Amino acid sequence: MNHAVFTPIAPRQPPANQVGLLPWLRSRFFDGWANSLLTLLVLALLAWALPPLLNWTVFNAVVQPDNAACRAAEGVGACWGVVAEKGRLILFGRYPYDEQWRPLIASSLLVTLLVLSCLRSFWRPALVLAWVAVYAVFYLLMKGGVAGLTLVDTERWGGLPLTLLLSSVSLVVAFPLAILLALGRQSKLPAIRTLCVIFIEFVRGVPLISVLFMASFILPLFMPQGTKIDVLVRVLIGMTLFTAAYLAEVIRGGLQAVPKGQIEAAHSLGLGYWQIQRKIVLPQALRLVVPSIVNTFIGAFKDTSLVTIVSLYDLTGAVQLALGDADWRKFFIEGQLFVAAIYFIACFAMSRYSQWLEGHLNTGTRRQ
Repeated sequence: MNHAVFTPIAPRQPPANQVGLLPWLRSRFFDGWANSLLTLLVLALLAWALPPLLNWTVFNAVVQPDNAACRAAEGVGACWGVVAEKGRLILFGRYPYDEQWRPLIASSLLVTLLVLSCLRSFWRPALVLAWVAVYAVFYLLMKGGVAGLTLVDTERWGGLPLTLLLSSVSLVVAFPLAILLALGRQSKLPAIRTLCVIFIEFVRGVPLISVLFMASFILPLFMPQGTKIDVLVRVLIGMTLFTAAYLAEVIRGGLQAVPKGQIEAAHSLGLGYWQIQRKIVLPQALRLVVPSIVNTFIGAFKDTSLVTIVSLYDLTGAVQLALGDADWRKFFIEGQLFVAAIYFIACFAMSRYSQWLEGHLNTGTRRQ
């Protein structure tokens, strides 16, 4: 009779102590010769680049809106005085100077609602009514003509309020439209599926500039005689359709990732098509593609800079308008960096929110 021989297993050594600054640095930056070499190269690059960069941006910079001082410091320090001098023109575009408190309040309301909409505790049906109300107040404040407010044409809207309006409206309206397009592309009805495929592939096959050009200059040609659509409305329609086409493909990828067995089980329980989509398919599909959806949102937010081709001066167009002054034209780098900082803050916030939302929604399904 054979007897199995069991070899005792040596006890495993406990992990090295990672508490403290030095063990933390060693484990993350000096773990092996390759990682240590890369860390040293990065430190050398920072030591070479940071001093002149700090000198130009901070220590030798001119903050006061003094054109003579900025010219004296040219090549040595940045002229942030151009932001102090032209800041209101950059932020609000050609909006009347004395009425710029209106776009300030309108933008603050819209940003506040955007932040509140990111919190799950506010995901209620009343949120839709809140969006409608804020957009109505935004339009009344910007347009005027009521309650003693001076009438301001949409052609004079610009800067940050226009960027927020274009990006938020195009995304808010495009999202439900994209869901319908994604469902339609998977429909068993040939007519609906064909129409959705044609729309998505046609819009995705042309650049946004072409869509804006067609919405601004070609669309009025097909309207009845005497009918005029505001250029801002035309641009919003074009951006909404463009964003919806890209979002539809993202959502379709999430729909395809949902197991077919769940749909068959729902059919066996007697659930209808829309009940299955609303309660089973869409919640899982949208959760799976949160990073891709937010990535599309970031792209749409930055694509608002293209509306300058139709004479709408958003944030990037307003900085070009502000730097048309011959006295401050030489300091366009500082103006562009100011606008780039605004875009970076907004895009970085959306990126971090995407990571938080992905982890929050995957709390019950994350593998340990």
